[in-house]
Amino acid sequence: MSAIVNIAAYKYVALDALEERRAALKRLTSELQLKGTILLSSEGINLFLAGARQSIDTFLVSLRASSSALEDLKVKESLTDYQPFRRLLVKLKREIVPVGHEGRLEIETEQGKRQVEPIVDASPKLPPLELKRWLDEGREIALLDTRNDYETDLGTFEGAIDLRLKNFRQFPEAAAALPEEVKKNPVVMFCTGGIRCEKIGPYMKGLGFENIYQLEGGILKYFEECQQSHYKGDCFVFDQRVAVNPTLAPSETYECFACRHALTPQDTESPYYVVNESCPYCFQETEIKRQARQSRVSEIAKEQRGCSPYENRRWVSIPQQQAGRPILDALWEAFPGYGLETWRRDIAHGLVQSPKHAFAPVDSNWVVGEGERFLHIMPDYVEQPVSDQVEIIHEDRALVIVNKGAPLPVHPSGRFNKNTLLSILLEAYAPEKLRPCHRLDMNTTGLVVFARQQKYAIQLQKQFTSGTVSKTYMVEVEGIPNWTEYVCEFPIENETLANGGRRIGANGQPTKTIFHVVGDKNGNALLEATLVTGRTHQIRLHCAALGHPIVNDPLYLSGGDSRERPDSDRATLSMGLHAWKIELQHPLTNQRIEWTAPMSMTARQVTFPA
Repeated sequence: MSAIVNIAAYKYVALDALEERRAALKRLTSELQLKGTILLSSEGINLFLAGARQSIDTFLVSLRASSSALEDLKVKESLTDYQPFRRLLVKLKREIVPVGHEGRLEIETEQGKRQVEPIVDASPKLPPLELKRWLDEGREIALLDTRNDYETDLGTFEGAIDLRLKNFRQFPEAAAALPEEVKKNPVVMFCTGGIRCEKIGPYMKGLGFENIYQLEGGILKYFEECQQSHYKGDCFVFDQRVAVNPTLAPSETYECFACRHALTPQDTESPYYVVNESCPYCFQETEIKRQARQSRVSEIAKEQRGCSPYENRRWVSIPQQQAGRPILDALWEAFPGYGLETWRRDIAHGLVQSPKHAFAPVDSNWVVGEGERFLHIMPDYVEQPVSDQVEIIHEDRALVIVNKGAPLPVHPSGRFNKNTLLSILLEAYAPEKLRPCHRLDMNTTGLVVFARQQKYAIQLQKQFTSGTVSKTYMVEVEGIPNWTEYVCEFPIENETLANGGRRIGANGQPTKTIFHVVGDKNGNALLEATLVTGRTHQIRLHCAALGHPIVNDPLYLSGGDSRERPDSDRATLSMGLHAWKIELQHPLTNQRIEWTAPMSMTARQVTFPA
């Protein structure tokens, strides 16, 4: 498989004959079948391109030969197994990075005011390894993030100052408002690749910053040399990868696409119009459109696409405890369900590949590092059938709420990839990228919340992790309890067992589930269960430990014990566990809103209170 090489580069340098340069670069990149963006200005060049290795190398040789000023152009590089750009753009711009004051930043000189010239006025560059050393030593410095808020929300350095910029033109005013004590200490600015900081640094001196540095090469260069040290999260990039992690691999981080609908002047006055993000047509879903979407979801779900043989390409990451070991041993212990001999066979057949080495196949003695990712290719892969019942309960411009049947996994994992709720929704909502905000077991029915944009996903996921989302389940358990209400606080251990389950343990994490008996059916009790905490398998474990396991639970037995492996017959059925009600703070209105979904989508047709 051919790897796609992604390059990012910029240089502030005096360029002339811009129209001729633009025409030449358009011809060259077209011939080499490269995609991405090149910005040309009298002040320099800024580019993001992707293509085959030979094409990228040929392009760089030609570009560096086109001007003596570009001979030392530095390039940051990463690899993907797909083309992250949709098209090629070569543009002429007034500036390669626009910044406040109508594009003009001025500084005081002995001869009076003049416009900032990044070529001669740039702040000292601090190499990534030097910054890491400073942070390791605990030096008293301020880290200043110069990026926009949607970028900083994905990740930044620990303790960095986040100015919450909506666009870079707000930077001068926001920086000027920083406290004087910040301005007196050493300040290290950083951005994605360094281009913004190189332009803004000289201006910072005029704002009273006495000791200002810029991170050389930006976050991407820091990732290349220092990985995740002192950095938390991912780095936003402006292509279909959306973001990369500290190994420079694409993260599971996803970006909302604009609908590209033609807009009238009246459309731009709509509150739903946000530059580069949305327009009224993205979110004004009529009932007809909603019904069409539901029809599309149902159609895709019924196709059971994973049941037909296909080539399954899946990323696997090495956990910390497996670092430094041969890849065969590491993969077998990290993913035992796949089997030692199966891993051995796939490695021998070249089906485990390293993106760091142009997706070259690895051998069984390859020594792995923590967090290292590999592409695992599984030809002629076939998945088991799943429930085709998926109902859209609610959708607006921020979120989508779905009532799912069972068995149906939410995320691609383990045995399932195409036969998952997320895969069905991504196909139905394309080109949007819905983001799941929480998890449900594949054998659990009920409500699942998805965000339609990354910024909403961040808000919603914070609510789930902080415990501010109210979740109520309806449960059918074996037998009738001798109580009508029970507050269960059995602690649950963090360790994942070989069978995929968890267990009750005195040294486990604290938990709390509130149970109410609300009815019965053929000798089984119907319970309402409210989660106060949200540990893995919490309701299932608590019910089993109380002597009343959930009907059709393939794993947990009465008393809290578990089977050696999940029961294969029960795994094909829905459990008597239904995510009935969910209440959260809506990310648009900040109001608490509640949704419910009566249990009506299981083969067993158990009816719970509406």
